Amino acid sequence: MSFAYKLGASAIAFAVTAGMAYAQDASTFWAEAAKPYQGVTLHGVTESTPPSNYVKDVLAPEFEKLTGIRVDIETTSWDQMYDKAIKDMEAKTGIYDMVYIEQDIIYAYLSRNFLVDTTKLLADKPELKSPNYDEANFTSFANYFRGENGDLYGIPVEAFIKTYLYRTDLFNDPAIQAAYKEKTGNDLKPATTHEEYTAIAEFFTEYGKENGLDLWGTTAQAHTGHPASWYEFVESIEPTFGVYNWGIDAANNYAATVENGGRMNSPEAKAAMKYWLHLRDIAPPESVQSTWTETATTMAAGRAAQGLIYGENAAWIASDENQSKVVGKIGVAMPPLSEGVLAQAEAGEGYVGYYDGGAFGIPVTSKNQDAAMLFLQFIAQNDVQPDWALAGSRITNNATYDDPKVKELDAKLGGYFTMLKDQGKLYAGAPPYPFHAQVREAVAPIFYDILTGKIDPDTGLDQMAQKTEEELTALGYRK
Repeated sequence: MSFAYKLGASAIAFAVTAGMAYAQDASTFWAEAAKPYQGVTLHGVTESTPPSNYVKDVLAPEFEKLTGIRVDIETTSWDQMYDKAIKDMEAKTGIYDMVYIEQDIIYAYLSRNFLVDTTKLLADKPELKSPNYDEANFTSFANYFRGENGDLYGIPVEAFIKTYLYRTDLFNDPAIQAAYKEKTGNDLKPATTHEEYTAIAEFFTEYGKENGLDLWGTTAQAHTGHPASWYEFVESIEPTFGVYNWGIDAANNYAATVENGGRMNSPEAKAAMKYWLHLRDIAPPESVQSTWTETATTMAAGRAAQGLIYGENAAWIASDENQSKVVGKIGVAMPPLSEGVLAQAEAGEGYVGYYDGGAFGIPVTSKNQDAAMLFLQFIAQNDVQPDWALAGSRITNNATYDDPKVKELDAKLGGYFTMLKDQGKLYAGAPPYPFHAQVREAVAPIFYDILTGKIDPDTGLDQMAQKTEEELTALGYRK
């Protein structure tokens, strides 16, 4: 879910050169293990994101040099990636040997037995096991890709939190600080509450108008016909108001309505919706057509003073002068929260925002499962991670945090990687719902009607909660 990032020739050359040391050390294993698969071409499909483009442009060619196994990675849009992968697995056509699995869809795939158990595959075929591969190397994010048996069904390729980015050049400007103080009576600093965030957003939108600037107070991932807007609301906005797991209580017969014990149409959810819609109305005009891609480009273009941005975009926004006008001007902070939310997150009873990411899985329909397993082990090694982190702001292996180059970039990012390491536990991925896509599609038309003003927010959330319970009843979850 992010802006497509294309590595330049110099970056690829640097990364490949840096990787030669590990390649030389491991070459004996890779060459020997790959002998049975000479002439094989692996096919993978993924979204065009910074981490995935790094796999295609850097890691796949290096793996081919070591093994003779060609890897063709198809990078495409999020909706096309999902559509192609699931249709291939449903039809059992075996087109793809690797598919990108978003954290929020893994539970649906597991319930349909779409994926190879990689832990079991390596246990059954020890000759395929690389000496440099160890599941213990992964951060806790890998646990989202484990089945009920504890085995791993996906090899993590990206993991990041959706964080609060703000413009340090604006927030630290003495003249702007004085103007904000005069207008609000408060000091200008990153918001910790929704009221503070709203005040800052309103101030900068007005400041931009008064000074003839191409500047607004916030981003908003508020597309009126794309799932990205629904994801922003349920995964990034509602949790900050204390509404978790979409407002569905799985332990209470999957209740969604307040009447039955759910929270999808709770007062907190309705407050969250009105807060978010107000921000959308004072955000740049493209916000009503913005997905996870456009909010990043809006921030990079310097059109917003602050915003909630997927962490995989943080590095290029903060450091790539070819794509960003705000290099060296970005700070990171936790999102604004309602009272009690942080305490609930620290106690493991809630979360402050979305821990996003994905993994490569091997479909059970793949005709080249063993060769694919070799490639997934190759990209999971500690040695390949640092440059990958620089290219895509993603960290999936614990050792990556300690790499000097990663620490250097962390400083430029205002401590984003440190936040991921130290506070990542306060964020959470999507709830483990195998009915994820069905509920999303059932309520999406109502949600879009709220965004376009066809129905008021309170009525819309009431209808969404009722529709969710109807859908879960039809699917057999509500009894």
